[in-house]
Order: sequence, then structure tokens, then C-alpha cells
Amino acid sequence: MIFNASKFVFKVPSAISRARRVLIKPNASNSLPYPVTTSRELLSLIIDGIRQVSDADILLLDGTPGGDPIYPIYKALGYDFPRVILLDVKDCIWVEVDNPLPKPLAVSTFFIPNVILSSDYLISVTPLKIVKDMASLSVMNLLSLLPSSKYGGEIGEGGWPALYNLGIDKVVTDLYFTLPFDLGIIEGRQKFVSQENSTRGEIEKYDKVFVDEPYQVDTEAVQALSIKTNYLEWINEAKMEFEGEG
Repeated sequence: MIFNASKFVFKVPSAISRARRVLIKPNASNSLPYPVTTSRELLSLIIDGIRQVSDADILLLDGTPGGDPIYPIYKALGYDFPRVILLDVKDCIWVEVDNPLPKPLAVSTFFIPNVILSSDYLISVTPLKIVKDMASLSVMNLLSLLPSSKYGGEIGEGGWPALYNLGIDKVVTDLYFTLPFDLGIIEGRQKFVSQENSTRGEIEKYDKVFVDEPYQVDTEAVQALSIKTNYLEWINEAKMEFEGEG
């Protein structure tokens, strides 16, 4: 679903009203403001919407590629919401979770924060970013939920060099099936376009917000922008094979 950003109101999914714990994954791996990272304004809309229908615990969880503490970044970005628990991936207890795909593309098990498994509803919230002509959206946003100490911790090419060596689009596809996020929200008030990296680029006005299941919302965004992203093609192929065997 595509909304005008200037008129966007977060319509809370009915499942949230039954949830005891809602986990929100922003894009907050550095202290640069929106559109490099998720804006405080959008997170506030989401949190206020949840509060109108539920007293569930609301958790905000992210990590940095190099394993630096996330809390100074949260502070710099203005993530100071009342009654919201801020968490750092590196401080969590990690559990090893099997990839449910019969034939994993790159990774058969992932170490992930156990708080993800104990949450009832999972939301990925990310800015609209195009890096080196490829979209980096709500599914790619899940990558920084992996503990850097387990997967390399080098800043390098986006962090996690061992995972990049396996083929990051295949890794993200495996992660999508392993982490069952319920909702993806792409913040497109502005569009960030870079030919270098995810922190320096051109900013264009766009005035859109995309909301749907993470694979669906990323697909809607790339179709609207007439761009491509390899991990969506891998997810689509894996879905057909997975559902065919089911």
C-alpha cells in the first residue's frame, strides 16, 4: 500500500491489539539524520498508533556494523520515546535459529537476538534508499539485527565481510525466511540516492510511504521507482520452491 507521506496516518494492524510485545527495527546504524536513517517523526507516529490500541511493551532494536554502542546514536537521532525500551543488538542474548528453507541459499543457521523470538509483532522501518543503483529497503534493514561479533564486525563493505563474501543478496534472502517480520514500512518523504555508500548521496523529494509485509512492500517500492534489487528476485524464487514443496 502506498500513501502520501504528508497525509500519512499509521493504521494499526489488528494483530497488534492482541500483542504483548511489539518490536520495531529502525534503520539506525549511524547518527546521520533522515533520509540516511529512520526519522524520529515516523517512529513517533507508529508508536502513538500502537499506544491507541495496545498497552504492549514496545521495543526498539538495532545494532552497528562495527559493534560500537547504539545508544549514542539513538540519542543523536532523538529516539527518546516514553515507555519504549531501547535495545542494542550487541547486548542481547543470542540464539541460533535454523533457516526454514529446505535448501538455504547461503546460511543454514543464524545467531539472532532472543528478544525477536519473544516478540509478538515485528516491524521493519527504513528510509527509501538507492545505493549503487540498487534498492536497500525493509528486508535489507534486517541485516543489522545480526551480532557483529559473530559475523566479522569489520566496517568495510557495509560490515559483515564474511556474509558479503557468501553473496549478500542470498544471505538477506535466507534472513528474510528465518526472521518472520510482520510489517515493513518504507519512509519515502525523501529519496536518498548514492553511487558511493549508504551515508553520502543526493536527496530528492518523493512524498510517499509504503506499508505492507516486508517482501511485498519492497516489491511495491521498486516497481513504483522502476529500479531493481537482487534479493527480491531470490526471495521470489525461494518462495515458489518453498511453497511448492509445502
